Amino acid sequence: MTTTEHSVDWATRPAPADSAGWVARASEVATILAADAVARERAGRTPHAEVRLLKDAGLVTLLGPAEHGGGGQDWTTAYRVIREVATGDGSIGQLIGYHYLWAWAARLVATPEQIAAVEEQATRERWFFGGAVNPRDNDLTITDEGDELVFDGRKSFSTGSKVSDVTVLEGVLTGTDKHIFAIVPSAQEGIVFNDDWDNLGQQLTESGGVEIRGVRVPWAQAAGYVGKEFQPRTYNTLNVPLIQLVFTNFYLGIARGALTTATAYTRERTRPWPYGGDNKDSATEEFYILETYGDLQAKLWAAEALAERAAASIEAINAHADSVTERERGEAAVVIAAAKQRAIDTGLEIGSRVFEVTGARASANSVGLDIFWRNIRTHSLHDPVAYKRAEVGRYALLGELPEPTWYT
Repeated sequence: MTTTEHSVDWATRPAPADSAGWVARASEVATILAADAVARERAGRTPHAEVRLLKDAGLVTLLGPAEHGGGGQDWTTAYRVIREVATGDGSIGQLIGYHYLWAWAARLVATPEQIAAVEEQATRERWFFGGAVNPRDNDLTITDEGDELVFDGRKSFSTGSKVSDVTVLEGVLTGTDKHIFAIVPSAQEGIVFNDDWDNLGQQLTESGGVEIRGVRVPWAQAAGYVGKEFQPRTYNTLNVPLIQLVFTNFYLGIARGALTTATAYTRERTRPWPYGGDNKDSATEEFYILETYGDLQAKLWAAEALAERAAASIEAINAHADSVTERERGEAAVVIAAAKQRAIDTGLEIGSRVFEVTGARASANSVGLDIFWRNIRTHSLHDPVAYKRAEVGRYALLGELPEPTWYT
């Protein structure tokens, strides 16, 4: 059975009542995704069916207000859901994670009135969000034409592109240093997705480039602006810590997927080595196999525990978003930097070492063990992990907190 053909009729089932229920539902989705993950990755088709699965399961509106039909859940639950989905398919874990960040964009920078309007419509209509916000590129240029803003430019990456209902744009108003975010429909003549994502891993994330050509947005939809002036607060800068922890959790989900796949293979197909002098009847009795899996599992549990601690710091901030201090924000960013580096190191090690305990036949393309390492290796290059180590080092050694930037 494929992702498209799965037999679960979510509409006939009540929505989960609590965080544990949502995580359990995400686990069901992951199981469906895992069943044909290798075939789908090899085919490289645009993941319309996968996004439809996320919508049908209710995961897309997890953070949406309950009064509008959303899950009404917090970011701790969202991070756990991301991790679960990524266990079944790392690309789809990234897509749902980026969706949550951009769906939260209004909360981060918009006015209360804008937040209420966006969240009601996004939840009721089950919008799937993409984002054309890549700080390494030149910003989109924005022209003020009275009651409207006009966005123009190009971005190298726009994750979720062709499967998104709406896209978050960000640019700089011409002649000023004002950055402006806006949410626009993805299906319009002024947005041209280049369909040029052809990378080592995360192949189903639709992360190719995008051309923005004369996209018009009413000034009233410029997030956080009142009378053409932005209303700043420290919470505006939380977008980077939020998404860095998104990265952390889908790396951990991918790593767990690698272990799950490898242990199943070892139990079912790996043969014991017959020339070691202490021959075993089963590969599951081999000491080096038990030792390796024990080491990798312990490291994964430790990395997951640090990710949970980082999520708790986000929840503490969200509890008083309007009054969060720079120190609270900085200390959360440090813990997230630590969690991210642990997730990368652990994920890459698991993705590589599982071959040592599955055997030569496990390198067959039909098995798909290569996908996990490729996925983490590809996305972990998003920003250099060395800088995350240095952020933690400056805090440990000098008590310095990272200054907010597009990457910290």
